[in-house]
Amino acid sequence: MQPAFIYDAVRTPRGKGRDGGALNTFTPLDLQKTLISAILDRNSLDGSAVGDVILGCVTQVGEQGGNIAKVAALVGGLPSSASGITINRYCTSGLDACNFAAMKVMTGVDEIVLAGGVESMSRVPMLSDKASYYVDPAVSKEARFVIMGLAADLIASLDNISRDECDAYAVRSQQRAAAAQQSGAFSRSLIPVNSVEQDECVRGSVTTEKLAEFEPLFADFGKQGFEAAFKAEFSDLDELRYVHHAGNSPGIVDGASLAIIGSESAREKYDLQARARIRAMANISSNELLALTGGIDAANEVLKKAGMSAGDVDLVEFNEAFAATSIKFVRDTGWEEDQVNVNGGAISLGHAMGATGTSLVGTVLDELERRDLNVGLVAVSGAAGIGTATIVERV
Repeated sequence: MQPAFIYDAVRTPRGKGRDGGALNTFTPLDLQKTLISAILDRNSLDGSAVGDVILGCVTQVGEQGGNIAKVAALVGGLPSSASGITINRYCTSGLDACNFAAMKVMTGVDEIVLAGGVESMSRVPMLSDKASYYVDPAVSKEARFVIMGLAADLIASLDNISRDECDAYAVRSQQRAAAAQQSGAFSRSLIPVNSVEQDECVRGSVTTEKLAEFEPLFADFGKQGFEAAFKAEFSDLDELRYVHHAGNSPGIVDGASLAIIGSESAREKYDLQARARIRAMANISSNELLALTGGIDAANEVLKKAGMSAGDVDLVEFNEAFAATSIKFVRDTGWEEDQVNVNGGAISLGHAMGATGTSLVGTVLDELERRDLNVGLVAVSGAAGIGTATIVERV
């Protein structure tokens, strides 16, 4: 198979996912139109070169329904020859979009694919698709559905991760994101949407003392049968400790992301400058009750597929799906804290579910270039134990 290259990666700012948020007045299509125009213009790429558009989107109803990838291609000015497909692998969707695009390129199906994601959580609220997985009690019980925040509390309980540790992690995420904003670390990938030029949720001045005032979010849910289910599954669970709250959980936001994935032949044909090649990809599914450990297992799996060890990777972006999960990631892998999420993550920047994976690809590429390092790994956990990971190497 031929190699697949990342030629560029962009994203919108992230706005608070509620009425009055910075991006609330813009539709999901507005966000993707902005990125399609920007990424084609700055690479002097004619839209006729694009064979497919693959977008991740978790809540595919209303303004995000009807195959938003194809519609974005149409309203974004791409010719009718550009196809489009929208995928949902929960929060890994944006990273899977990049991986699916790479597979199309590697197998010669397309020379150029636009891959990314979009989630306007203020306009299309999470769970508004009313899927049976989480609204039908019989299906939820049989499939062992777990609210993500409860899964994070379960991870904290099993791994003896304290509330104080989670709050300290959240503060560090905020401080890193604020420093990255101030230094311009996001400037290469960040495409303004009208007057919105920065991520809205960053709070660099937050303290652990302030976070200590927050009430746990998921205790009431836990007492609705989840505690008993967890104890039946995990014999070493003495009690479920509720350590997650609004301040150490991923922020609900609006946002979009987009990357150009292409073949080696596209480099000369379209006069493009490759930034990295995709070295390895992995998808895995772990215990559905733990729900959020898939990204950890996927990171280990992608290293195996690449024939690499943790020491071969310079920087890692692991989606901050709650503080305890992020702490467990560092504990269970071979990386140091100063290699992982060096510019903050979803706790500070927000998590636009379907868009996050591609955003992280751009983030790790930008930082590798800023530090003149070579290899990055992106890993994301999704609901029901799903995990996806990708290794990229600068060229």
